[in-house]
Amino acid sequence: MRVFVAGASGAIGRHLVPQLIDRGHEVVGTCLSPDKVHVLRALGAEPLILDLLDARAVLEAVHDVKPDAVVHEATALAKGGFSRKLDKTFAETNRLRTQGTDALIAGAREAGVGRFVAQSFAPYRYAREGGMVKTESDRLDDRPPAGAGQTNSSMAYLDQVVTDFGGIVLRYGGFYGEPEDQLVRMVRKRRFPIIGNGEGYTSWVHLDDAASATALALEHEGPALYNVVDDEPAPANEWLPALADALGAKPPRRMPAWLVRLFAGEDAVMGATQSRGASNEKAKRELGWSLLYPSWRQGFSAVHTATSPVQGAHAGK
Repeated sequence: MRVFVAGASGAIGRHLVPQLIDRGHEVVGTCLSPDKVHVLRALGAEPLILDLLDARAVLEAVHDVKPDAVVHEATALAKGGFSRKLDKTFAETNRLRTQGTDALIAGAREAGVGRFVAQSFAPYRYAREGGMVKTESDRLDDRPPAGAGQTNSSMAYLDQVVTDFGGIVLRYGGFYGEPEDQLVRMVRKRRFPIIGNGEGYTSWVHLDDAASATALALEHEGPALYNVVDDEPAPANEWLPALADALGAKPPRRMPAWLVRLFAGEDAVMGATQSRGASNEKAKRELGWSLLYPSWRQGFSAVHTATSPVQGAHAGK
């Protein structure tokens, strides 16, 4: 297929484009900055500079490219940085998940494109009730922290409009796979503590595994929604010390919930102590997806341990 990948120069896009090409697809990849054009060419994609918030430009771009499928992977998180309120951190990404999604779907509809796959998110979204691991059919949290309301709403909007269009939504886990991403830098400096009991769950996924699930979803009929996460959702009091150990860093600090609430806000406390993980059984069953890193336990070590043969094998990716 001829595949239009929006946000192709981002974290997952850089892993996805080579996999699509390996599967025989032709890729047109968008980026916002001219500085990323050479990155896309090196990956094997035809580069296209495009602002997804310019609806007219998106409509014209999809019409001109004439793709068989559209993949929406655009976010605005490359600069990193977190504030007390998730809605402030994710403000532009929220626009990409609402206005940007609308523009891409409008372009796909006008160009007669039937296949549409979009990035969503699984961690911290499921209702903080019952079991600690949730499926796609479980209820989402209708009482998110005050500072995350817009962020949760934008993801729910994307989930709805994409599936209404007949597309596939991928609720990815927390990405890892880049040796020096923001989380890694914070853990190295002991700036990512275990908060309270540290029993809030997170679901992770290596970028290569997220990309392989996306490539499979592209060849699957929609509408559908999948959790794209690894096999082992886990509490922070397990995965965070393991990540520090893989990095050769000092163990994470422990901080009481009341203190974190004062300087980081309720969002951080709720996520760290009450969040639920996600099950990947549906994605594995329906997409035939198998993971290179079934657990973050192997994945963290493979990415961050210099002597790991797995890391050496993937160093060029």
